[in-house]
Amino acid sequence: MTQESSVRVAVNGFGVIGKRVADAVRLQDDMELVGVCDVASDWRLRSLDQKKIALYAATDEAHGAMTAAGLTVAGPLDALLEQADVIIDCTPKHIGAANVERYRSRRIKFILHGGEKHAVTGHSFVAESSFASAIGRESTRVVSCNTTSIVRTLSALKRAGLLKRARGTLLRRATDPWESDAGGIMNTLVPEPKIPSHQGPDVQSVDPELDVVTMAVKVPETLAHLHYWSVQLTRPADKEEVLQAFRWSSRIALIRTTDGLGAINTVKELMADLDRPRDNLYEVALWEDMLRTEGDELFYAYMVDNQAIVIPETIDAIRALTGLEPDAHASIARTNASLGIRQRFF
Repeated sequence: MTQESSVRVAVNGFGVIGKRVADAVRLQDDMELVGVCDVASDWRLRSLDQKKIALYAATDEAHGAMTAAGLTVAGPLDALLEQADVIIDCTPKHIGAANVERYRSRRIKFILHGGEKHAVTGHSFVAESSFASAIGRESTRVVSCNTTSIVRTLSALKRAGLLKRARGTLLRRATDPWESDAGGIMNTLVPEPKIPSHQGPDVQSVDPELDVVTMAVKVPETLAHLHYWSVQLTRPADKEEVLQAFRWSSRIALIRTTDGLGAINTVKELMADLDRPRDNLYEVALWEDMLRTEGDELFYAYMVDNQAIVIPETIDAIRALTGLEPDAHASIARTNASLGIRQRFF
């Protein structure tokens, strides 16, 4: 495809990630959202008519339930695939992998998300690290929210020649906010049963050179994840040199506790004040006044919006797979501009 082309994009799964991907696609002047597909028939699909987004049913059973609920159904998933150049699969874990042969039989490019294994596509995507190797591929996997944040931050240190090894502890939200009435945890902490936790090996699916170990614990809140990192540098470095390294990434936003942004809820409230759709924080929000260096040791913390951080990556993955934009920096800049991504909020 040439840069003047418009890529036709379909979204399978209109949940937490799918609805945000659909909105982001609609903001791109080089993409067209041709429709979304789902199995639900409740309030989550009611907004589609107002947005004039075509709804398709993933199964015959879902089609019947949608029709009975008064939803307008444009057709089955196969009808949606016929109209698309690329499909973004945002369905729950394992369902995307089961859909792969369906996509391949129609020779349609596809993007899966972090719930699926690297082996399903053979490629894992974070725009600042693996854009070039995704160009023209049949498929890729946009990695999970936590993995995305780790690759962004450690890649920035690696590019500056500062990264030797990294060890991180992740405080993971218990569930997505809209589901907190139906599940999650209360009055407890749940450690992930293995060290390393799965995020470290997943990071290495994007960049095998990264020496990283992660530990994770699930905590009783739903707003976002919080990371603490201890990094051994290749040499002694002062705080400003490290901050300058992080500034290389246009998707790391430096924040300060001295501005009152001392907790994840205040950062989310800032996103609402900035009129971000759904309070989305696309950036890694890294506390610059908390960051500390001691010789060749570095310590820092940041916040990850599990619902939003992978959205810009997905948009860039579309451009890479379809060849719509062969230059990573150009695509990232274009996506950042469309979503209002910035390196500092004020």
